[in-house]
Amino acid sequence: MRIRNAGVIVVAALALAAAGCGGDKASDKSSDQKQQGGSLVIWADDKRAAALKPFAEQFGKDNGVTVEVKAVSKDLQTNFVTATQAGSGPDIVVGAHDWIGNLVQNGTIEPVQLSAEQKAKFQEIAIKGVTYNGQLYGVPYAVENVALIRNTELAPTAPSSIEDLVATAKQLKAAGKVSELMCLQVGQTGDAYHIYPLYTSGGGHLFGTKSNGDYDPTDLGVGKPESIAAFEKIRALGEKGEGALKRSIEAGNAISTFTSKKCVYLISGPWAITDIKKAGLEYDITPVPGFTGGKPAQPFVGVQAFYVSSKGKNKAVAQEFVANYLTRTEVAKALYDAEPRPPALTAALDQVKSSDPDAQKFLAAGANGAILPAIPEMAAIWDPFGKAEAAIVGGADVATTVAGAAKTISEQIKK
Repeated sequence: MRIRNAGVIVVAALALAAAGCGGDKASDKSSDQKQQGGSLVIWADDKRAAALKPFAEQFGKDNGVTVEVKAVSKDLQTNFVTATQAGSGPDIVVGAHDWIGNLVQNGTIEPVQLSAEQKAKFQEIAIKGVTYNGQLYGVPYAVENVALIRNTELAPTAPSSIEDLVATAKQLKAAGKVSELMCLQVGQTGDAYHIYPLYTSGGGHLFGTKSNGDYDPTDLGVGKPESIAAFEKIRALGEKGEGALKRSIEAGNAISTFTSKKCVYLISGPWAITDIKKAGLEYDITPVPGFTGGKPAQPFVGVQAFYVSSKGKNKAVAQEFVANYLTRTEVAKALYDAEPRPPALTAALDQVKSSDPDAQKFLAAGANGAILPAIPEMAAIWDPFGKAEAAIVGGADVATTVAGAAKTISEQIKK
């Protein structure tokens, strides 16, 4: 696999020789410079590291670069910020677009260089997700959102509402066909990402928006009457109510509980499909239903992207990798084949949609979605919101719990 833009290769190679080989003389920068390349270090989480490794290694072979893909299992964003500020971070990091505000605020990433022609090759929402304060800070490779995945052998018809879903699941449980009503990961500390469709259907929101459509961090939705009303509906689904939401269903077992046929409904994303197919389940993918009489359920739409470190040792080569290698259709399609998240690159997505209806169904489920806020203030949301959700699912008083979360979030935003 050769990168088409030979001129960029020459520039990148010259920069690489200077950065990676110290005081090389100009006479050394000859046609054999591939044998004198430096290194490129990429950090990603476990799944993405495994998917990315063969393509990164191919780039290295093509360009005389030693490429190391390191899997960081926990706290990838925090570890990246800490390591980068200490001068020991990677050249590239892979992560969700809602990291951008925090990473820019901490001075750990720099804008990426894509031409207008290159930008036009991506889904519009993908480019929107990685644009912050008018600057493009990442090269998107996948767009994702949660949907309702159901075992069609047990539930042939998609539910029209959450209430319909619960009623069907209760019938199946009474018949001894399932042991859980719904697999939506909550855990002991909650999960704002997965509960968000139900929260929005109940009327809640995280931040208001400005006249230009950007999120307004001064308009916090958590703590307002609408958020309390939404959490009341969530509590009614919890352990002291219908029992459809449980803290015992968490990230580590939500998918496996579904694939083992212990529940008929799973709210999850495209990352769940590989395990579902391995289990041989008959399934369908539809939008997450809302509450009867409520607002539409809006999942978060997230963008997975590659970011160039502001303190990387080989910035020119890092820019080359993200801008002129990852933007190739065959690479984007191969990354999808390794881990099925709908490609951000339109040409690759078109190929995927023609051969895999699941991608189209996830996109349809996210058509009404809300772009995940990338503002720095979003970092203050996750932990307090999640803990409030878990407590409320467990039966805690909604008004006082939400008020406490709102206070914590507000204080963190003001810091």
